[in-house]
Amino acid sequence: MRSIILDTDIGSDVDDAMALAQLMGSPELELVEVHTVYGDTRLRAQLARRYAALAGRDVDVVPGVVEPISGREVWWAGHEGTLHADLDAETISADSAPERLVARLRARPGELDVAAIGPLTNLAAAFALEPQAAGWIRHLWVMGGGFGAAEDAEHNFRSDDVAAQAVLNAGVPTTITGLEITRQVTIEAARLERIRAAGPLGAALGADIEQWWAFWNETWNVPHDPVALLALSRPELFTFSETGRVTIAIGGEAAGHSTFTPDPTGSVRIVTGVDGEQVAEEITSRIVTAGTAYPARHEGIDDNRA
Repeated sequence: MRSIILDTDIGSDVDDAMALAQLMGSPELELVEVHTVYGDTRLRAQLARRYAALAGRDVDVVPGVVEPISGREVWWAGHEGTLHADLDAETISADSAPERLVARLRARPGELDVAAIGPLTNLAAAFALEPQAAGWIRHLWVMGGGFGAAEDAEHNFRSDDVAAQAVLNAGVPTTITGLEITRQVTIEAARLERIRAAGPLGAALGADIEQWWAFWNETWNVPHDPVALLALSRPELFTFSETGRVTIAIGGEAAGHSTFTPDPTGSVRIVTGVDGEQVAEEITSRIVTAGTAYPARHEGIDDNRA
């Protein structure tokens, strides 16, 4: 059993919600709590709490830092959670994510993994509050960057390039899954139907997936964040680099562009290969498990709220 804190910008790309559902359907992982980052973090926290409730789970959700350290404008703000009614009814923590992360890590040094699937602002803020906190993380799992020859800057690193550079230079043992890997995995119509049939959680998530497809005028999506999380649960489906260092371009047109340099003294490795079909199936099956594993708990949840 691995214990994990999820740091997420849930409510933008639908893959964050898919990743949360996947974690809740992973019996080998203990989801300690969820932290939200980037933009309306309170609304994002309420949405995460709603998804947990739809899976019959009582998960503590803590809103985090609103503005990127980079000062860059929040992308696609204002649409989050539009398919979910009465989100204000969801109870979230009054704490702030960076302070809570420091407290959790201080209480359990070397025991907690952190999965960061949004901009790395909360982590950078936590390390600024308590520099020792970086040394208390067991392992950091990041969806970010792009390490292929033709990759542009990826959204999470571009949104807060300053935070990304600070966190990835903090010496934390880290695995990064970049765009050149995640784009080898797709969720298409047949898997969407399986997700949609997985109880109230599946129905809500299915609607959000369809909304995302409509935004891009597509009938499929790339589950970037679930792929990065599965590298923790099913490492045999991936290949990894040796350790090295990652540098992030700061500011300008190249802001957020990531470069990996092998270095045996470094603390970061990147995913270099993936079994795309097996990973897509594993993501789908874990989401289905999350939606169907707790049927007795669903009785008190109004399905029309989502």
